[in-house]
Amino acid sequence: MAENEADSDGSETTPPPMFDKKEEAEAAFWRLKKASDKSREERVKRVLAQEGEGLLTTLGRVVYISACMLFDGVLLLEVPVSMGRTLAAWSLYVVLLVVAIKLQRDLYEKWFDVDISPIDFDRQ
Repeated sequence: MAENEADSDGSETTPPPMFDKKEEAEAAFWRLKKASDKSREERVKRVLAQEGEGLLTTLGRVVYISACMLFDGVLLLEVPVSMGRTLAAWSLYVVLLVVAIKLQRDLYEKWFDVDISPIDFDRQ
């Protein structure tokens, strides 16, 4: 079908609106930059909020994450290995892994979460 094809009543149809690629690329860039700035600001706030915490809390965070990785990667893998690497064993492993990660995440937020609400950067 041609762009300037006439309708049955003789009037010409108008072509669909064309998108300006440069305009769309610039809009996409600014959306990406805004999202990037927001995540960067949250990271900076978390670092600033951790400045006042003690050495034991910082080391505890590292030890906790390391212990979780060892538990998830070494101990839980014993389930499918000991059960013969069957579909049921791997299914049980996945279920246990999801439950373990959820529990570990909840405990991490309870013990090591930092409050970034009092930190506010001047937005102009």
